[in-house]
Amino acid sequence: MAHQGDGDRPRYTAIGDRLVEEFEGVHAADTVDRCVAAARHGAEEVTGSAPLDLVERIARRHLEVLATVDAEKRRKARRSSLDNAP
Repeated sequence: MAHQGDGDRPRYTAIGDRLVEEFEGVHAADTVDRCVAAARHGAEEVTGSAPLDLVERIARRHLEVLATVDAEKRRKARRSSLDNAP
């Protein structure tokens, strides 16, 4: 399904490249690409436009939250495997 602004996708490539580097070892490149795309579409939906700086801030925040959730899941899994979980 094509979306308005899909022809602008190369403009957002630099954002993905920066975030892939920033989150190397934390998130796969395809996860970063999905977050950038979701951030762009979300910004367009809410504000009617998707400025590059806004898309990058939203995507970075998504990736930070995903990393936090993943770390918490790993922490709980370690505790459970030691039978230390409440």
